[in-house]
Amino acid sequence: MQQNKFGDNSMSVSLMGFGAGHIGGGEMSESEALEVLNTAFDNGINLFDTARGYGLSEERIGKFLPGKRDKIILSTKVGYSIDGYTDWTYDIIRAGVEHALRLMNTDYLDIVHLHSCPLDVLQRREVIDALLEMKKEGKLRVAAYSGENEELDFAINANCFGAIQTSVNVFDQRGIDTFCAAAKEKGMGIIAKRPMANFAWSYEAQPFGDYAEDYWLRMKDMELDFGERWGEVALRFAAYHGNADSIIIGTGNAGHLKNNIAMLEKGPLSPDEVALLKEIFKRHDNNWVGLI
Repeated sequence: MQQNKFGDNSMSVSLMGFGAGHIGGGEMSESEALEVLNTAFDNGINLFDTARGYGLSEERIGKFLPGKRDKIILSTKVGYSIDGYTDWTYDIIRAGVEHALRLMNTDYLDIVHLHSCPLDVLQRREVIDALLEMKKEGKLRVAAYSGENEELDFAINANCFGAIQTSVNVFDQRGIDTFCAAAKEKGMGIIAKRPMANFAWSYEAQPFGDYAEDYWLRMKDMELDFGERWGEVALRFAAYHGNADSIIIGTGNAGHLKNNIAMLEKGPLSPDEVALLKEIFKRHDNNWVGLI
């Protein structure tokens, strides 16, 4: 697996990271979750991205981690949903980091994101201060922001975050030459989420409740059809042409993960295909802002 320097931070990340949202559900057994996690690790993935809101995900990563901690980059997200705390406050940021440390059975986290934090909260800076204090205390290595649009712009220009996570895919290209380029210029690490556009092409009609609704509409407007190649085209575009250090792929199926890795290993798309995807997006872009 190709490894990329994570901005100016003292770490390298695999070109493909593992998005651990799918292993957080109670319908998946502990053994099934461990199988997927170990498949990712055994195939060269070192970035494991989770969040406070991903159910059992952090806890299951904690069971997978022993003997591997020094080989893994742990990324999580905080800011909400802890009993006894108000969302998006100084105290809940500190509690979220401490909670993640306990669940993942580690004494430090590599990357901690404020998870789609509202702009007005960012501007008050108390949540930023809490995250930076915990960095000084050695509880985390990189303070980061995960989100889109105005909030992401603020985070990039606040000059206090070391990394961002943002949506990058064939139907979500606005940020590639704006936010990602600006973050790279500042030496920030960049993680691309939703590189497969939540498989919008797999639905015959517009889906609802699968975070693919708007991507499906954009796909129809762009009038593109790569047939059975859609997954490969989307993955390779985001990985090699999306201005990110790592793309995170979420799955609860070890076989699907191996297939994604095989597609990634085909390398960049042809210049003609890249030019086509960028030109058609720009031509049809109708206020297609980044999707949270």
